Amino acid sequence: MFDLVFTRRYSMGHRLIHGAGDICATPHGHNEEVSVYLKAHEAERLDGSANMVLPFYYAKKKWHQFVDGSIDHSFQLSEDDPLLPWFIKNEPKRVRHLVVTPGDPTTELMACLLMIKVNKILDAEKTSLYCFKIDIKETPTNTVSFSGNPFDFVPQSENGQGHWWERPDMSISDLEI
Repeated sequence: MFDLVFTRRYSMGHRLIHGAGDICATPHGHNEEVSVYLKAHEAERLDGSANMVLPFYYAKKKWHQFVDGSIDHSFQLSEDDPLLPWFIKNEPKRVRHLVVTPGDPTTELMACLLMIKVNKILDAEKTSLYCFKIDIKETPTNTVSFSGNPFDFVPQSENGQGHWWERPDMSISDLEI
């Protein structure tokens, strides 16, 4: 069976306020790479003509739009970070660039949330593909690789509605401003 792998670079900022230490609690940034590993739900023989699972353009178009338009140059904050109300009050135009997560926006959590998001995008596009693995290279020496069911690892939420990571749109938070 074939795997399709797409990698995208982006810049981001974040801070971790729940026990990661002073260095990570200070707003800082990374130039990251995210790689998504896709495969078809069902194996099919190549057709003898086009000979591909799906043209790369169609398989990656909306995902790349999401990374480039929403994740790139975003600032990732926990939903209980005191900076969040500050941005809402003092810089409401910047709120659209805030990724809001349940707890600290660690690379591990972001791998789960982004895997859910890419699968929602692939489903909405009615492709035959799904993401079975995701890698986020946070620094040249640190990578988080995730495979499995991301819903088994995402913190439970009181919000019974769908979250941004469960929608096939370009959203990165559930803030209503």
